[in-house]
Amino acid sequence: MAELRPYPFAALLRRLFTELREEGQVFDLPLEKCYRGAGERDLSVTFHGHRAATPLGPAAGPHTQMAQNIVLCWLMGARVIELKTVQALDRLTIPRPCIDMRTAGGLNVEWSQELSLDESLEEYVKAAMTIEILRACGEFPIEERETDTIYDMSVGYDLAGIRGEGVSRFLDGMRDAGAVIDRLRAQIPPEFAAYRDLDFSRRISDTLTLSTFHGCPPEEIEQIAGYLLRERELHTVVKLNPTLLGPEELGELLHEKLGYEELVVPPSAFEEDTKWEQMVGFVGRLEELARTEGRGFGVKLTNTLVVENRSGFLPGSEKHAYLSGAPLHLLAMSLVQHFRHTFGARLPVSFSAGIDRRNFPDAVALGLVPVTTCSDLLRPGGYGRGVRYLEALIERMDEVGARDIEELIGGGEAAVLRNTDLYLERALASGRYARARNPRPPRKIGVQLELFDCTTCDKCVPVCPNDANFVFVPPRRELPIVVAWREGGTWRTRTEGTLVIEEEKQYGNFADFCNLCGNCDVFCPEDGGPQLLKPRFFGTLADWRRFADQDGFALEPTPAGGRLWGRFDGAEYNLEPAGDRVCYTGPGFSLYLDPAAPTDLEGEAKGEVDLIFFHLLALIRAAVFEAPSANYLNCLD
Repeated sequence: MAELRPYPFAALLRRLFTELREEGQVFDLPLEKCYRGAGERDLSVTFHGHRAATPLGPAAGPHTQMAQNIVLCWLMGARVIELKTVQALDRLTIPRPCIDMRTAGGLNVEWSQELSLDESLEEYVKAAMTIEILRACGEFPIEERETDTIYDMSVGYDLAGIRGEGVSRFLDGMRDAGAVIDRLRAQIPPEFAAYRDLDFSRRISDTLTLSTFHGCPPEEIEQIAGYLLRERELHTVVKLNPTLLGPEELGELLHEKLGYEELVVPPSAFEEDTKWEQMVGFVGRLEELARTEGRGFGVKLTNTLVVENRSGFLPGSEKHAYLSGAPLHLLAMSLVQHFRHTFGARLPVSFSAGIDRRNFPDAVALGLVPVTTCSDLLRPGGYGRGVRYLEALIERMDEVGARDIEELIGGGEAAVLRNTDLYLERALASGRYARARNPRPPRKIGVQLELFDCTTCDKCVPVCPNDANFVFVPPRRELPIVVAWREGGTWRTRTEGTLVIEEEKQYGNFADFCNLCGNCDVFCPEDGGPQLLKPRFFGTLADWRRFADQDGFALEPTPAGGRLWGRFDGAEYNLEPAGDRVCYTGPGFSLYLDPAAPTDLEGEAKGEVDLIFFHLLALIRAAVFEAPSANYLNCLD
């Protein structure tokens, strides 16, 4: 099992500034892959009357749940950040693995927050405060006009839940986060005390995208959106499902034109989802309600597409999976075309479906705001891919001589409709979204992953949406395999070889941020999965004990400097400083030894003691918990 754990605000800031100052990166994202602005060009857009410095956003999903995720999205240049969907049922059991990115069409079986509602609120506020600190610190230079950011809430999935106490408290907290800000302000560590006096914005968000789940009745969608517009006084976007195309058009696009015959949409999806005529009816009525209430209203195209779970990678217990990525792009663009030919260009449309660096400028040029991405950020490069979207947009603007997004779009409603038709025609003809162009999963090399050493391809760090995987450098690379035993009142030892750690860089996993989604396993060239086989570290001893079925490590604070606990093949060991010696304890033994001469032993043991685990614990302690480079473990108090 896995369970996400929010990270202390003080430690988050300590990690951020240590990396920024000493390593030229933030949460493993190098500064050269961060967005620094568009120069003389203006990439800003308006969303519900608010200015966003760029039209780029992460879609509500795995990249917008934890505070460090949201900060990374901001660093890559996203300025309309769709926060992960929350719902009243905030204690979900999500199957593992839950993400399958082996081909162009990403699949998942996770669709809501994995934190409690109160934890989600605090993570979102924590992220917004961290970004304000980054803006103010002077150590990440960027012009003020490039920093305007909108945080867009996402809630689901039924009216009863949204009106309930938990979601209501969440919505109130996002509208006025003063109490959470005051609590977090006090947690800013003394070395950053100057930031305690920042005038943090109490209003995190007054915009919301309604994420109605597959099969939500159209009348309930309208009731929820009406409640949000009228009673909650929120600018509202309704996310629509690709099944609006109907079975014939969707099947023709997905199977005949794109060739994804293996993707089967269950008939129930069309039977239970909103029909086109129903959507046209409630969108028209909600548009009028929003105008009456003085709120913004729009739609998002689209939600994921429900398909039968035939991947062989996601758990077989799940009957359905949810499709994103390249196949969904043209389905969603087809809906943009239909929607605009019905409503014209007067209603705002936000977009998310298969967005990448190549098609991002096209989507922006169609007047879609925001244009959000998810699946592409789960590929090698991770958050570092985001800045390339904006670079591509700038290149497009330069090509056509546009100084701002309005000039890039060009013309009025007729031009927008014409350009939408033209884009869809060209995208279909290009073949880049067809199965024939996207059939191969990432390559495996037939080697089993182990605790130490691997191909050191560096893919597992950026592909993790939560930044749970990290690099560490061991101080020693040859560990003697020594066995000790007591004989006639004297300790004796024998050496049974040497464990050689060959690679300079090693990889660890911070369990508090790892939800075992499986994405790093997909892109790792070796078999087994970094999230399962690489050293796994828990933020607290309590969690290390709680997940006793998992090998891993945790540091227990003690007056002597901390006791390091380790579990190897289910057996527990620990290591603690004890004056000029260390205390090494494990199954049936408790020893005191000199770290420089570990065969000089004192203590008791019932049988033979394998000292290799002493060496491994000592290595882990030095390389992770006492390392000069910042990581999530050594920045904890």
